[in-house]
Amino acid sequence: MSRTKFASIQTPFEHPPAEGEAVEVVKGVLWMRLPLPMKLDHVNVYALDEGDSWTIIDTGFSSNRGKRIWQNLLDGPLQGKPVSRVIVTHHHPDHIGMAGWFQSEHGAGLWTTRTAWLFARMLTLDEQDEVAPETIAYWKSAGMAPDILDQRLSERPFNFSDVVAPMPLGFKRIKQDDILTIGGRKWDVHIGNGHAPEHATFWSRDDNLVIAGDQLLASISPNIGVYATEPEADPVSDWMESCERLAKLAHDDHFVLPGHKLPFTGLPMRMRQLIENHHSVLERLETYLETPCTAADCFAPMFKRKIGSGEYGLALVEAFAHLNHLYQLGKISRKMRDDGAWLWFKS
Repeated sequence: MSRTKFASIQTPFEHPPAEGEAVEVVKGVLWMRLPLPMKLDHVNVYALDEGDSWTIIDTGFSSNRGKRIWQNLLDGPLQGKPVSRVIVTHHHPDHIGMAGWFQSEHGAGLWTTRTAWLFARMLTLDEQDEVAPETIAYWKSAGMAPDILDQRLSERPFNFSDVVAPMPLGFKRIKQDDILTIGGRKWDVHIGNGHAPEHATFWSRDDNLVIAGDQLLASISPNIGVYATEPEADPVSDWMESCERLAKLAHDDHFVLPGHKLPFTGLPMRMRQLIENHHSVLERLETYLETPCTAADCFAPMFKRKIGSGEYGLALVEAFAHLNHLYQLGKISRKMRDDGAWLWFKS
């Protein structure tokens, strides 16, 4: 990217909306939050006024608490008007978790990308009482710490259906270059990748709003991971391509409504940061691999901080993703140890 001087990243809000409350960020657009039981303890959701109903964008986890919060929102800030449509930016549980509930209990239509719907539908139907052999092999290939591996093997694995409501058949597909009318505004659809496949973002033609999901966050970088479902994937390449492409659309006056943290301005600066951050990580990682390492050995150069048990899984899949990227560029090599772990080293 050019070294043009960009406006700094700023937010007009000191605090997010409290549980069960909403903030009108601009006329006809409400910002709300749902809790998450993890270090990143919230997800932002939005309601756009259709006159006699609402369009909801993203939903939070499916849980009894989540249903109570949504009912309080429907009865309070949403004024008792029905939800006619749910738009989901991507398939991750904190964004699609309640979509099926809105469909089955409230008669709302679901709009999302085809990949998001297929992933979510498949994963809700894939319940497992024990860790799959392919997942165990993947964890070992990443060099997962033995104590963490033993603990995971002793527990029931996380299932998508634990926090995602059953999804009925039927949705409307969103795709690149669609123009949608939502809440009285026309929005261009631009698809990102890397954090999640076919992640939808929405750019208003009528004002400066961007609804960004997790593709564009102000103060944290979205997780970019490789999983047992596609262990040779290169999501870092997908992420970089998306950032370079979306950066061309960004203006300093864009007001971004993200999936986490606070709404912000200064999108060109943030796009430059997101791109440069991953270039820096890759450079540090390549240098570190003068000595052969597993993915689990690479946390220090990548994250420059101690990784706790609550972050270990996300750190591991992100390390693997960046190693895959360097490997597929031909900058590093790998060989498998007797215990099934890949050792990565500079070519």
